[in-house]
Amino acid sequence: MRSCWALPLLASFCVLSLVPSTHGWGKDGHYTTCKLAESLFSSATASAVQTLLEPTGAQDLASLCSWADQVRFRFHWSSALHFADIQDPNACNFQYDRDCIDTNGVLGRCVVGAIYNYTGQLLDYVNGTQTGYNYTQSLLFLSHFMGDVHQPLHCGHAVDKGGNTIEVHWYRRKSNLHHVSPSLASSVVNSRVSLQRSLLNKTYGAQVWDSDIISTEEHDFYSKNVDDLVAAISQNITGDWSTSVQGWETCSGGQPPCPALYANESAQAACDWAYRGVTDGSTLEDDYFYSRYPIVNWQLAKGGVRLAAVLNNIFGQSS
Repeated sequence: MRSCWALPLLASFCVLSLVPSTHGWGKDGHYTTCKLAESLFSSATASAVQTLLEPTGAQDLASLCSWADQVRFRFHWSSALHFADIQDPNACNFQYDRDCIDTNGVLGRCVVGAIYNYTGQLLDYVNGTQTGYNYTQSLLFLSHFMGDVHQPLHCGHAVDKGGNTIEVHWYRRKSNLHHVSPSLASSVVNSRVSLQRSLLNKTYGAQVWDSDIISTEEHDFYSKNVDDLVAAISQNITGDWSTSVQGWETCSGGQPPCPALYANESAQAACDWAYRGVTDGSTLEDDYFYSRYPIVNWQLAKGGVRLAAVLNNIFGQSS
């Protein structure tokens, strides 16, 4: 029997309006993942998604892709479903039996288990074999968790709570024109870049990957416009990264999703990119930002492509 992990939809969306909105990776990263996926939906998927969104009044999935974050602290049962902490502090890989547990040791209570669970609920919806689930909520949770599993520190080490206990500083010196993309060199936004980075910004490793990298990228390269970031990544998906897309969409020995694979990739990326060169008290500046933001974009692209592949597979099941 599938886990329900569900709430009455009306109550959930009332809570949504009471929770302060968040910015950076939390909001824009999930928006980007879902916006990229929407551009890859089949017509059947687009129609099914729109039907499921009707009770919310939303016109697109991307606008609600942060919903799961906005209810996680009020509905504590969902908090453990956003990540898969790697229990071995020396490991850079995900193992389901070792790592897909909550703080009480309950197996399956992690982002990987959640993706399997909500995929199953939506398959039940398509096949008409189950009732009682809130399928709109199933869609929103699945779409959000497909973003979470591609954020490397959501598959970081349990010992530091996925980077949440590592205190760092994000830039401590003034910026100048070379921090800005040449295409924006004449933009008025340049005058605000040095001001933004003239302060010593105390933060935590997890926040760097949740918000700081992507918000800095948007500020410096895209005039703070998330849709321009989406367009740039979309262009890479159909251009330079197109040879990788088929591999992202498929799962060895079965249909998507394969979230254990996604978590394993993210755990490796956490070791290779998020943790590397970082210690408590580190100041992270250009070397870190310029080498890491392409990884963020790559992960966002994989999340978007894979979310579309999962939903296209689910909604392609109907006769």
